[in-house]
Amino acid sequence: RRRLAPLNEDNGRFLLLAALIAAYLSAGATVFSALESPSEAAAQLRWNRTLHNFSRIFNISLPELRAFLRSYEAAMAAGIRVDALRPRWDFPGAFYFVGTVVSTIGFGMTTPATVAGKLFLIVYGLFGCAGTILFFNLFLERIICLLAFIMRACYERQLRRSGLLPPNVRRGPAVSGVGRLVGWKPSVYHVMLILGIFAITLSCCASAMYTAVEGWNYIDSLYYCFVTFSTIGFGDLVSNQKATYQHQGLYRFGNFMFMLLGVCSIYSLFNVISIVIKQILNWVLKKFECRCCPKCHKSSTRLSRRNAITPGARLRRHNVTVDADGQYDSDTEGRRLSGEMISMKELTASNKVSLAILQKQLSETANGYPRNVCINTRQNGFSAGVGALAIMNNRLAETSDSR
Repeated sequence: RRRLAPLNEDNGRFLLLAALIAAYLSAGATVFSALESPSEAAAQLRWNRTLHNFSRIFNISLPELRAFLRSYEAAMAAGIRVDALRPRWDFPGAFYFVGTVVSTIGFGMTTPATVAGKLFLIVYGLFGCAGTILFFNLFLERIICLLAFIMRACYERQLRRSGLLPPNVRRGPAVSGVGRLVGWKPSVYHVMLILGIFAITLSCCASAMYTAVEGWNYIDSLYYCFVTFSTIGFGDLVSNQKATYQHQGLYRFGNFMFMLLGVCSIYSLFNVISIVIKQILNWVLKKFECRCCPKCHKSSTRLSRRNAITPGARLRRHNVTVDADGQYDSDTEGRRLSGEMISMKELTASNKVSLAILQKQLSETANGYPRNVCINTRQNGFSAGVGALAIMNNRLAETSDSR
């Protein structure tokens, strides 16, 4: 009789990630509390001393002084400053605002004050944020295709230099016959390294511009770049807020381009890192698999020695590496075969279908990545995954449990 596992792989990975995120949040809160709490307490003490001294020297009661300061805080929230600042709601200022809305940066230095503006923002942000996330996913897909093309060209050149690839073989159908290029995909770790270098270089260049134009120190500029590009958007530092700048039009264009490229690159880098985190979670789950139930582990080991054959063992004997979007990926329907016993008849029928799918996928990979979906998605449109994670799984190697 088949034993029903209380927790499948997906749920186990989800709960493990939730526990790790909770621990990560707790650790971060502890560190930031230890770092920032003394400074906050000291600042509050200095402010109270200054407030009482000002009230005593100028003979102003504390309630009147606090009422005046509340009015000043309301003016600051409305965008009014002592020094001259650029208008918040002219067309360039409003364009800057909607850009921070749809990209989910949300600095908070500009907010709608009217009821009509707040209601319009709800509808505008709903479609704007959805469209911008789609744009980020399409950018991710194209940057991965570009990196795959460049890395494949470098890989072919390396094979030619080592004599493993004939020099007269060109890209195209002929390449699919070369064994070392069949099914090749770029490594997720190499892509993560390239995207990380690009994001760091972009942040350093943008920080140099903000340091020169805004007058910030370089560390504050790097901090602003990360907070902005990662769409955290605290709003303690905001660029392009002075009334006038030298070469103002050029600076606005550079600021827009740096923010656009920075958000896209950091979004892509975050998704690649998420694949690596998923691999770590899979490794942890595999290490803890069935350790809590020794009887189940022994029974499954004893059953595996009988005539029935598991697909995982057969794949390991033949050293077959399954593609990330293939039948045996942990996120597809094929994962249910990894722990079940099947008969030789079912195994033969399954191998025929799997072999056809694998040959089709390897051929498509060698000749460039097509835009049509694979065969197994005809049964379930979401079996290959959706969103950025599916893009990464379909276009990068080393994303399955076997790697």
